[in-house]
Amino acid sequence: MKPALPRPLAVGVFAALAASTGAFAQQATPMQSPPASSQQAGGVTGEDADNTRLNRRDRNDATTTPMDQSNSSSAIDLVAGVRKAIVDDGKLSVKARNVKVVASNGVVTLRGPVASAQEKARVEQDAASVRGVIRVDNQLDIETDSDPE
Repeated sequence: MKPALPRPLAVGVFAALAASTGAFAQQATPMQSPPASSQQAGGVTGEDADNTRLNRRDRNDATTTPMDQSNSSSAIDLVAGVRKAIVDDGKLSVKARNVKVVASNGVVTLRGPVASAQEKARVEQDAASVRGVIRVDNQLDIETDSDPE
């Protein structure tokens, strides 16, 4: 049997732990704004990280977004098939392989950046080749040198 601490000593130990935890919690409050060095790390400024300009079209209720993805098994299978076709295409860039794919009633919407017009067409072709795709809505963006990465 383990010897127990005398009751006054045990209470003192717990009080000391509680006090030190409270002091630590006060020191660990989050900073209001990140340090200037982290905003400029790797040549990326806070302005570059803001992709609001690219996402303005998402504010329109008529625009298909990933939130519109159906949870039906046929839609999920269709997205999986399109994703596999895109990922398996060895001629596409990493960005093109990471485009958003949304399926609803056989219509596949493609969103995101690609490197060129040829790549945009190739991703659309890959998507259209999947069994069950009725139509492809190609909303891919071609990045230019002035676009933020």
